[in-house]
Amino acid sequence: MQRFYAARAEGYPLVKINTHRFKEIAKEELKNTYSRGFLDIFSQFFPILRKNAMESFSDPQEALEKSAAIRRDVVARLPQLLDAFENNAANNGAKVIRVKDGREANTVIVNLAKKRGIQYVTKGKSMVTEEIGLNQALQANGIDAFESDLGEFITQLLDRPPFHIVGPAMNVPVEEISDIFIQRAEMKTPTLDPVELGHAARVYLRNKFHHAGMGITGVNMAVADTGTIINVENEGNIRMSKSSPKTQVSVMTLEKVVPDMQDALHLLRVLCRSCTGQKLAAYVSMDSGPKKTNEIDGPEELFIIIVDNGRSELYKDIQSRQALQCIRCGACLNTCPVYTKIGGYPYGWAYSGPMGQVLTPLLLGFEATEDLFRACTRCGACRDVCPAGIDHPKMFQAFETRRQERKKIPGLNREEMIIEMGFVIWGWLVTRPRLWELTARLTRKALSLPALSEPLKRIDGPVKHWTHSRTLPHPASQTFREHWKALKKAEYDR
Repeated sequence: MQRFYAARAEGYPLVKINTHRFKEIAKEELKNTYSRGFLDIFSQFFPILRKNAMESFSDPQEALEKSAAIRRDVVARLPQLLDAFENNAANNGAKVIRVKDGREANTVIVNLAKKRGIQYVTKGKSMVTEEIGLNQALQANGIDAFESDLGEFITQLLDRPPFHIVGPAMNVPVEEISDIFIQRAEMKTPTLDPVELGHAARVYLRNKFHHAGMGITGVNMAVADTGTIINVENEGNIRMSKSSPKTQVSVMTLEKVVPDMQDALHLLRVLCRSCTGQKLAAYVSMDSGPKKTNEIDGPEELFIIIVDNGRSELYKDIQSRQALQCIRCGACLNTCPVYTKIGGYPYGWAYSGPMGQVLTPLLLGFEATEDLFRACTRCGACRDVCPAGIDHPKMFQAFETRRQERKKIPGLNREEMIIEMGFVIWGWLVTRPRLWELTARLTRKALSLPALSEPLKRIDGPVKHWTHSRTLPHPASQTFREHWKALKKAEYDR
């Protein structure tokens, strides 16, 4: 669909978007021995945690199929479910505001803070606020935003994007955390003890929670038939941001809605297992409106901001709307052979790994993101673990097809034309068996010569990215059929 071809990066004036630098940053991260070592351990350890947690279901595969079916149903009925959620949330006393893009969402939230004379807000971890650049918008209007999730707090102090959806700062060395806490978080004494570092962050943020006039969080699920918003966490910071301030702002994208509480609870069980390997997170908060007159804790007013930001246009395409099934569990990142080598920074925006490779091109346009969806081995590991039933490799292939359709053959660059011609020649040869065998035999012998194979490692052209970083293996001296004939002949001679 043509509407997806125009890049939308200009709609995010305050957000750092570096998707066009994917290859450049990926090369830098491949040299980061600390992150590489950490990712190697993490990618082996975490899938085991997830597998063990999933086996607590009587039938793990059935549980995954059910969660995928729920998400498919949500996407199929999204407009109706959103209307039902908005009506029921309003009946609970919440004020629901739909906005068309990030710019409008930021304006609404900034104005809410200004009208209440709020000088700073506390925030829970939220990917949609990363997407729209809310922190930058608040800062530009003289309002400080304090990230209260420990990982997000660290990345905010370091002025870095999240490394991982679950652990935004999991790759940061403890020495660097200690240094930044001394510089910017009022910690007095250097320490490498994780418990003491956690305590330092807690002391710093506790005062912020106590005096905050507004708390801002994301939404994990929004239940249509009750108007309830659900948040999942392990630190309690979201609960503090929702219970202490007088004003609570919950920001969600429209695909967060689920039909009913029964579906929400099943998705909750699958989400926690896929996300952290837990049967259930330490804190699960369910809010149906602001606090009632007989309640002690909770906000006096609750605003729910539903952000579209291009998703309605995306929804019009039957093939692309599958991206809206994602529940942001992060399981695809932990199994992706590309992400587990380069981490989250190269993806250049709020969403990384296969999850980001699916969603980012649809929101920002293919021109600025083609390196993302082409960075895939098509191994299908992301599809196999996805509790939402997304077929990531199939979507990447569809993106590539659209990219080629847009460029057409006359628009191909030199490298792409050489590759296209190579496929034409290959197709002509394979339909002529004898000529194919002769060509293969001569090519195999030629490549076995060091004088030819060594220069190929430094060749320029369409395969240079492979040959410069890989050792070209010497081909076998015989084909399988030739080897088989030789074995049979040796058996006969005996």
